[in-house]
Amino acid sequence: MIEIERKFLTTSDAFMEEAHSKTRIVQGFLNTHPDRTVRVRIKGEQGFLTIKGRSNDAGTSRFEWEREIDVDEAEALLKLCEAGVIDKTRYEVKVGVHIFEVDVFEGVNEGLIVAEVELTSETESFETPAWLGEEVTGDVKYYNSQLSKQPYNTWKL
Repeated sequence: MIEIERKFLTTSDAFMEEAHSKTRIVQGFLNTHPDRTVRVRIKGEQGFLTIKGRSNDAGTSRFEWEREIDVDEAEALLKLCEAGVIDKTRYEVKVGVHIFEVDVFEGVNEGLIVAEVELTSETESFETPAWLGEEVTGDVKYYNSQLSKQPYNTWKL
């Protein structure tokens, strides 16, 4: 139940041609406290409820509990969420033995693209595709829970 992942920006949209799947995701947060984040998500035709704990100091790992719920329940729970629903399209790209999940944000976060790779340990190595850019692991402003409060279009770049 420990999630280990690293996050990166991208340098191009070349990942789109390499993707083996593409899914729209809409998600909101019932709670965005740093010690516990409670997320409701509709991914394609499925609903999910997820609880995440505080990240470690490096931002690479944290507790994660997730269960599939009925999509009607997810839609009802989204109405109870804090302001700032996240809307994005996720592309899954196989690179070596890993799957990169590349999120292309829409709405108030349009223009932001974040790639994540889940690992089995914090020191696990992985192939880096040509389109992978700056690492942003541990940078809280890239957490979806924070993007719901401080959208990308409000950042001073």
